[in-house]
Amino acid sequence: MSTLQEQATEEMTQAIHAWFDERLQRTDLNSSLDRTTMQVGIFNDFLLDYKPGRTTADDIDLGYDNDDDARPRTPARLDDAQVRELIAPQLTTLVQARLAPLVNTAMIDYRFTFRGKFQTAQGKLHLSLLEYVNEDKRQLLLERIHAYVDQQLTQGTQPTQALESFFLARHLLDRQLFPQLDVAWTIAQFERILALNKATPDALAEHRHHILRAITQWVENDFLPQYYDRAQSAYRATEYALKAAVALDAQAMQPLDLLLYGAVMILRHEPSYAKARGLKFLEIARELGSERAVRMLHEGSGTFSEGEIHVKNALLECRANDVFATLTISIAQEEEAAYGQALAFITHLLANGFPKSYQIKLKSRAKAYLPIKGLAKSDTHRFFANALAWPALQPQLEAYARAAIAEYEFYADTEGEKNCMPGSYATFGLGLLDARYFPLIQDYMAQVDDEHQSVQDQFTAAFVERYGVTTQSIPTLVACLRHCTDNVKLKIQAEFDDVEKLACLHQQLQGLEGYLVEHMLYPIWGKLEKMAALARKADGRRKELLIALLAAASKGDA
Repeated sequence: MSTLQEQATEEMTQAIHAWFDERLQRTDLNSSLDRTTMQVGIFNDFLLDYKPGRTTADDIDLGYDNDDDARPRTPARLDDAQVRELIAPQLTTLVQARLAPLVNTAMIDYRFTFRGKFQTAQGKLHLSLLEYVNEDKRQLLLERIHAYVDQQLTQGTQPTQALESFFLARHLLDRQLFPQLDVAWTIAQFERILALNKATPDALAEHRHHILRAITQWVENDFLPQYYDRAQSAYRATEYALKAAVALDAQAMQPLDLLLYGAVMILRHEPSYAKARGLKFLEIARELGSERAVRMLHEGSGTFSEGEIHVKNALLECRANDVFATLTISIAQEEEAAYGQALAFITHLLANGFPKSYQIKLKSRAKAYLPIKGLAKSDTHRFFANALAWPALQPQLEAYARAAIAEYEFYADTEGEKNCMPGSYATFGLGLLDARYFPLIQDYMAQVDDEHQSVQDQFTAAFVERYGVTTQSIPTLVACLRHCTDNVKLKIQAEFDDVEKLACLHQQLQGLEGYLVEHMLYPIWGKLEKMAALARKADGRRKELLIALLAAASKGDA
């Protein structure tokens, strides 16, 4: 045995022993299994990643292979043949020896995979070294799964636990547990989980997340590799190339329904940055011959009835496609009733799951825009500005805005500095029309993702110009300032020479953390040093209030 081979084998042997020894020191293994019947062991995957002098062992494959290419090649490297024929068998024997006394403990799941990645002279070598299945644990888990489905889903009427959905969703798509995937039955279980948890939106979102994560992993790691060659781009995005001579028979087409189910779930419920994956799944299904995918790409997912996605009369025509998140609206008669019907059409769809990161494609003779600088001159903007011309539609516009507002969602026809959350145009327009809509502005601002949106800066400036700074407007102004960026420009310092207004501001900042107080004071006074200088020159109640605000910005207690 060469010195290099001996050194490499010893290095990998130490990494394997370290992995097992570290996990054996854990004292929470049994208690972890007590949380749910859906788990019969903790660890099921072990990856050894050999890089000379930097070998690691972990539970998952982090996928970072490209970093080796940027490093200078060392002169001495193992050959592929050395690893395959001499080293790999020794490593497999070692892992089997360490695994044997643990297979019936809480540490090891019903299955255990040992895989290796080896940096060799020929590049990166991937080997599957051990596939172990504990048949007793497998049968136990299957019995528990069927009992859970029967008792908690089929017959159950109560909300379920998110942890159970986390495991169950993965089990139902595990080939070792269910070699023949029953797509219709599996989707039915997912739908039942969602139905049982629909009363609590946050819980529903968590269950849906677990289901979608399991489907996505199944698509990318199980289903697609059968038909596509995969490669990672320079930006670590996965690229798929259809294998030659792929032909799906009727039975092979059935999993496409699960692929499409996941695509629709992504498009309807995931944030806007995830939509590309949903569309990619649809395109793949189309490429594999799914007629349903073709229909969905042209007509929508089929989630909504024809009457919900298409309205046509003498006043207007509206058509929706939830796959592309587009609403096409043609206004034939520029009158209140036309915009009222269009608003009702949009609001109903959003309230029933239409993607909130949508856009409007508008055909209309009216070309109104809101009096706010920096907004996108888009069809979506124009539609709501047109609708705001009709005072009687204000209640409908508020109802729309409340249905549309959602954190981390953005109109699909905005980007960069013009990015804005759904409901923005209606909220901004109503907020500038009447003080009755101050609560709407405050609710809107509470959902703003100020890391990816800045149009609230321009609205806040327009708000101040419209209403000034009064004890009535300050609570809403504070709500705006809290979510403005550091670039917001306001000239309102002189307004707070008024002690009553200053006291109102102080009251509104009570209890906020110091960094937030400082953030909200900056657009008014600039740096705290400038405010401190003003406090030193002030007297009486004004001095007390300025000092209190400075203390709040420093200590977080207004």
